[in-house]
Amino acid sequence: MSYRSNAAEAWVPDQQSTVAQPDIPLDLLPPPSLTQPLWRSLAGNLRDTFAPEKLPPLELTSRPLDVGLLLGDRLRLPWFRTVFTNIGDVISPDTLPPLELESRPVDVGELITDQLSHFWWGSLLRNLADRVAPETQPALHLTAKPILDIIPKSWILLPLWSEVVDTPKVFYPDKPKPADAVRPVNLQPVALPAEKREAPPTQLTSADLLRDIRRSRIRQRIWIGLAAAQVLYMAAMALGKL
Repeated sequence: MSYRSNAAEAWVPDQQSTVAQPDIPLDLLPPPSLTQPLWRSLAGNLRDTFAPEKLPPLELTSRPLDVGLLLGDRLRLPWFRTVFTNIGDVISPDTLPPLELESRPVDVGELITDQLSHFWWGSLLRNLADRVAPETQPALHLTAKPILDIIPKSWILLPLWSEVVDTPKVFYPDKPKPADAVRPVNLQPVALPAEKREAPPTQLTSADLLRDIRRSRIRQRIWIGLAAAQVLYMAAMALGKL
């Protein structure tokens, strides 16, 4: 299977490149161990248990790093050990060696936090300087090859028919509703039984007024208590500063 992109570069043949692209083997099939029978898998597991394969010693190219106590061991410690450890770290912290950075520093200019900490007139002067005398940047080096005709000339792009046809909108009339038969209206009074008749409530206005007065008194006491507590707190703070 040839390794070829499905992007726009694959539509236009590259006449300049005459070197044939190497074939990359691609195997998407599942491993053979997935389809082996159960007895063979059991025999292989028993063989690996009793007579494991002798492999050469592992060669590590990275440097070992002392990470201290592992997370699993740290979680298994009792609670008082963690308390004593935290107190010891606060009183006498460990002296660590200087950090060794293997990456090369890159000059990214001024950081965003430093830019946001400047005053607004500094940003205004910088924008005016960039508009009057912009900084000269080097030419951009592009490694990709430009594509002249990204869409082949043999293609025909046709618009949608709804964008071409312009017709007036047609609104169909609503369906007529069936006329309902006129129902006779019974205007005669209906007599209610004696047990369902309720006596009109008496003195509702006075009960509502008493309830509102009671609630207003409760709110007044709450606000007075909060104001008194605040005054006492401020007096205590003033006496404490003296």
